Amino acid sequence: MDDSLTRPSSPTGLSCYVAVSQLLGLTVIAMTGAWMGQYRGGIAWESSLQFNVHPLCMVIGMVFLQADALLVYRVFRNETKRSAKILHGLLHAFALVIALVGVIAVFDYHRKKGFADMYSLHSWCGITAFSLYFIQWLMGFSFFMFPGASFSLRSKYKPQHIFFGIFLLILSIATCLLGIMELLLFNLKRKTLFFVVLSQRPEHEFPGPLLRAGSTSQWQKPLWLLP
Repeated sequence: MDDSLTRPSSPTGLSCYVAVSQLLGLTVIAMTGAWMGQYRGGIAWESSLQFNVHPLCMVIGMVFLQADALLVYRVFRNETKRSAKILHGLLHAFALVIALVGVIAVFDYHRKKGFADMYSLHSWCGITAFSLYFIQWLMGFSFFMFPGASFSLRSKYKPQHIFFGIFLLILSIATCLLGIMELLLFNLKRKTLFFVVLSQRPEHEFPGPLLRAGSTSQWQKPLWLLP
């Protein structure tokens, strides 16, 4: 498409929607940083706090920056197509680099602690999302930037590129939510309030052995699964 063609005007309310999305995104980053810093001891690479690098980097890269990259063609509708394309690709590249730091952090942390890798739904969804995101970026770069495909090939690939871009953002958000839920579950106390209250009653009032089974160490998640 010729860059000299006049682009349509921005939809009504677009600026407000974009401003709200940026505010929400920055709030999520701030909350994640506060969670890692205030409640999990902070962030450091060469210590037991290395794991905390992972959630913060993945939220910044795979959620915030990836979403911003998708908004480029809406926000900068009146800029040249090449300028928007370069910014779109750069934001995705920054997101990939930051996410890669997060992936390296969690694998390196597991290696140092002797924990197993790829043991949960979050792990598999995460590595799938990151791998597909990297492939999506390579495909987009080769088709639309360098060396660049013919106009007919770009036209055929563009719908798939848009679809998988939206799909990967949704998958990334879902994976982050899975990771947060997993981390919260790992931090729950071994005995729930339900078991603590019932264990204080006389044993004849309830099936003690059955209820106690849920709070004994033999029935807990193995230590190698804990982050």
